[in-house]
Amino acid sequence: MTTSAVTPVRPHTAVKAFYFNTSAHLLRVTPQKATTLVEFLGALRECPEGSIFQHTFRTLQEHHFIREGFSNDFAEWASSACNEPSLAEALASVDVREFTSVAELRERFVQIVGEFVNRNPTVQSRQARETFYFCASDIVVIPTQYVARTLREFAEGLRHVSVHSIQHHFIEARLRIKLMSNDFSQWLLEDLGLPEAARQLNRIDIYTVTLDDVKNQIIRIVERALV
Repeated sequence: MTTSAVTPVRPHTAVKAFYFNTSAHLLRVTPQKATTLVEFLGALRECPEGSIFQHTFRTLQEHHFIREGFSNDFAEWASSACNEPSLAEALASVDVREFTSVAELRERFVQIVGEFVNRNPTVQSRQARETFYFCASDIVVIPTQYVARTLREFAEGLRHVSVHSIQHHFIEARLRIKLMSNDFSQWLLEDLGLPEAARQLNRIDIYTVTLDDVKNQIIRIVERALV
């Protein structure tokens, strides 16, 4: 009696390959600017969504490298230019991980500044030491040489890509894909069927550690899933 050959199943093989990308940002100044908190509040309402993203998520990336100051530009300006530490603390307390759209994130900042201005009418027309210029940036996606079709290849790619690729896939993607997730977790969940590894990645704290630390934590989680 003959038996048909059985093709072995490759462990942790993805439905679709993961292509590691990085990105560059072309910074531009928008028409919105502010010299008082009232002007700042109005500009927050009117500025393009790219400005909100620029002064929060992309500032967070810079904060990972300098490891000082506040984690968003709005809080930094409230502290250094307006000398309003309580407002700065309130703005800095906004956790960008809780938001799945720029519109929702904008409304939270508008709410904080609006409430502060209403409670403190004497600060409404006080001139800041420096003007706040609202900026935005256009993103240019840059492919890397790393592609993963298995979990092992994914772990290897993570070891070699730069922290700019980690920023692109793990932080910026949270608003780009309109989910409370990231590119890595989505791939692990949808294409590899690893919900626990995806969940663990989503729990990584992007505020209290550097991007290098984030990268190392991701690698450890993926390596544990290989066992």
